[in-house]
Amino acid sequence: MGMQKISLLRMLGGLFLLFICELVQAGGQLEEPLVDSVRTALSSAISNQAPPVPEFKDTESRLDYLRWLGVMSERLKKKKPELHVRREFLQTVWYESRRAGLDPTLVLGLVQVESNFRKFAVSSVGARGYMQVMPFWTRVLGDGDAGKLFHMQTNLRFGCVILRHYLDREKGDLFLALGRYNGSRGKAPYPNAVLGAQKQWETIAKSRSGPF
Repeated sequence: MGMQKISLLRMLGGLFLLFICELVQAGGQLEEPLVDSVRTALSSAISNQAPPVPEFKDTESRLDYLRWLGVMSERLKKKKPELHVRREFLQTVWYESRRAGLDPTLVLGLVQVESNFRKFAVSSVGARGYMQVMPFWTRVLGDGDAGKLFHMQTNLRFGCVILRHYLDREKGDLFLALGRYNGSRGKAPYPNAVLGAQKQWETIAKSRSGPF
């Protein structure tokens, strides 16, 4: 009976998070003036298109990564049935998150709320792809080709670099940085939805067991 109650509570918790995510209003990053030094730094971070191949300092780190990849892949199976697609996506999330100094579970939580893992998602305000990046960023930091935001690594690269920029701008305040990412700075629904989704991914990550 106790296990049934726990399972029911987990199910209700998941449904509640989904309900909250659906209540979040579609938003997008707001175009703001950037000083030249910031624009140059962000452009450089975007343009370095190194392939998302992880490097490890030792065997233990590599095994830890493979365990992470395994449990996350199993969790994402319903959203992305093809194993190679899941693996490529998760490897890129892991690589781009760490490259930007972000926790991969935070990025997974943001992708879940923003696009529900849909590569070609487009919001009502025109934000595109997994991390719902606004097209103006390709003009500000790239060559202006907004179509590239439907390319997986490009979208994740832009999204992670932009979130890192907002986090630095808000002096490490994740709540405000997430609000700025959504164009709703200071309002709670969006940051709470992302942080709630991140907590779920953190719980999964801590259960790093099972084969890949």
